[in-house]
Amino acid sequence: MNGQAITEPAPADSAPLRLGTRRSALAMAQSGMVARDVTRVTGRPVELVEITTYGDTSREALAQIGGTGVFVSALRDALLEGRIDFAVHSLKDLPTAAPEGLALAAVPEREDVRDALVAAEGLALDELVEKLEGAGRPARVGTGSPRRMAQLNAWAAARGAQLETVAIRGNVDTRIGYVASGGLDAVVLATAGLNRLGRSAEISQHLDPELMIPAPGQGALAIECRAADTGLTAALAALDHAPTRVAVAAERALLATLEAGCSAPVAALATWGGENELQLDGVVGDPDGTALLKMSANGPIVLDETAEQQARALGHALAERLLAAGADTLMGERAR
Repeated sequence: MNGQAITEPAPADSAPLRLGTRRSALAMAQSGMVARDVTRVTGRPVELVEITTYGDTSREALAQIGGTGVFVSALRDALLEGRIDFAVHSLKDLPTAAPEGLALAAVPEREDVRDALVAAEGLALDELVEKLEGAGRPARVGTGSPRRMAQLNAWAAARGAQLETVAIRGNVDTRIGYVASGGLDAVVLATAGLNRLGRSAEISQHLDPELMIPAPGQGALAIECRAADTGLTAALAALDHAPTRVAVAAERALLATLEAGCSAPVAALATWGGENELQLDGVVGDPDGTALLKMSANGPIVLDETAEQQARALGHALAERLLAAGADTLMGERAR
């Protein structure tokens, strides 16, 4: 087994729990954080088991190989085959369909949901565009996300700004390297990932939701295990953060109702405000930014055993409104 031990005090007779993780630096950092928390609540050591997914080895665009869900299937196979005891995923990578035999044991408290610009000379987006317009060329901004492309291009079109979005893939080092080498003027990454890697100092600008709404589930983690392992499921539930779990349930219900894949140009963000009030903002666009639908809904959510059901109803209702306004014509082929 290819594993890395997380050394925390634990009973000598406790067998290590095997945590499946992708091999990327970000996945390892996220899994290491969860491993320490699991040891704290269970008293058992945790061993990281590195698993290579097809999404890690393929150089094709994510939309061509099935979206971000390709990062999940190998981990789920390892769970179902008993090679690992639980897995940690970036929740935005998790397909909305519930897998048979597996349980979403916990959704820990969410990190910063915003996207982040990493730009040459630490410039903000408007500063970067203005500087390069003066040089007679558009700002070249890299991202692998049609959602980000749609909102960046819509932002530029609304301002008559010169901006070119460039499709890229690769890990955080690779993407930021495009800026350092001068190949691109900026890249857009998730703030949460940069924070977890200890690289928040490289952020030039946080892109607030007024400019760019994040992906459904962005900034949240998912801890998944076998449904039949009820003891472990119950133990992992100690790491669950109910407000986060309910918020992402609304976002993912919107995504599921739109029948859109994880890499479709769909954005959703649920935020808590007031007395048990959940607001859900949703965006559907085409990547070139020529059409962008944005709608909001809100409703009271009581944090009881029906909270996720209430949140999913809110997400479903907003998605139906988006579809009625023509969202299905913007997303391309819908997932079935």
